[in-house]
Amino acid sequence: MKKLITAVFVLLFGINAFGFEVKIGDVTNVVGVRNNQLVGYGLVVGLAGTGDGTSSYFTVQSIANALKHFGVTLSSSAMQSLQVKNIAAVLVTATLPPFAKQGDRIDVTVSSIGDAKSLQGGTLIMTPLKGPDGKVYAVAQGPVSIGGYNMGGGATKVRKNHPTVGRIPNGAIVENQVDVDINSKSSFMLALKSPNFTMATRVAEAINRFYRRQMAFPVDGGSVKVVVPPLYRGDVVELISQINQLSVNQVSVPRVVLDEKTGTVVVGGDVTVEPVSISHGNLTVTITTTKTVSQPNPLAGGKTTTVANKKVNVEEGKGKFLTFPKGATVSQLVQALNKAGATPRDMMAIFQALKAAGALNAELEMM
Repeated sequence: MKKLITAVFVLLFGINAFGFEVKIGDVTNVVGVRNNQLVGYGLVVGLAGTGDGTSSYFTVQSIANALKHFGVTLSSSAMQSLQVKNIAAVLVTATLPPFAKQGDRIDVTVSSIGDAKSLQGGTLIMTPLKGPDGKVYAVAQGPVSIGGYNMGGGATKVRKNHPTVGRIPNGAIVENQVDVDINSKSSFMLALKSPNFTMATRVAEAINRFYRRQMAFPVDGGSVKVVVPPLYRGDVVELISQINQLSVNQVSVPRVVLDEKTGTVVVGGDVTVEPVSISHGNLTVTITTTKTVSQPNPLAGGKTTTVANKKVNVEEGKGKFLTFPKGATVSQLVQALNKAGATPRDMMAIFQALKAAGALNAELEMM
């Protein structure tokens, strides 16, 4: 029976009979199946004099603690005179993906926390990586790659990229895995990546329509509860796999994104405007300075000097009123603004004014 359902699933949705736009797996995540952040403190050794200075006391203390593991004990006077320019204290971060097993390898990022100038050529020594619960989940070690350099002498220096942060591809070995028991669940939750009441309802309807039973229920605008039918008890992984391939109509939220730092304006094609009139004009202010020579009377006993004559000229371009009817699209708006000579920064101000006037049917997002 399960094979028959799978065959029908491939037949119906493989030919996209319903003409839907996006897969459920692209817009939802299974609650409880997620990445986990790991962090650890370690030492990078083998640097060519670009490590921490003696003022980084925690680096000196870390070296002394590390040497104790090898049977080397330093006196207080030896620690004070210890040179650490070939060693740097670092924080090591990594992301543990879901379902990672013991022995799997993950990438790590190494970041200097002292006054090291560069991590180029260094090697990270064995560093345990812990989760928020304090448990060690991975151990990192290996050569650090910074993808750049920091070189120079005297007053001349050349630097490429960021030399105090590096990566170790596959630099950590997973020691403890985070177990997620999916198959034993009698129900599970789907979390929408972009919460929306309409989208949550559509996801539940698509699941119920395909399996011909009421097994999916929208809990709120951001989650859908799915009850595992008897046929899939103990085989929830296959059920989730099938649900992820189901398609639903995408709910598109009209949005205008403005990046004031770069002057970038990104507008969705489904953005419309209400009846509105826009006046666009240019104001140009020009300030010029002309220097003239002031020659004193020969009998006055003065000195020859220069005088700066400043002139301010203001030119205001002829304003234009642009009128748009109800339901005008953003394409028509942009075309009219371009004809009026509006720059991207002018458009940013115009879109903000349209939103303030209630004439822009879209969300305005500033970056």
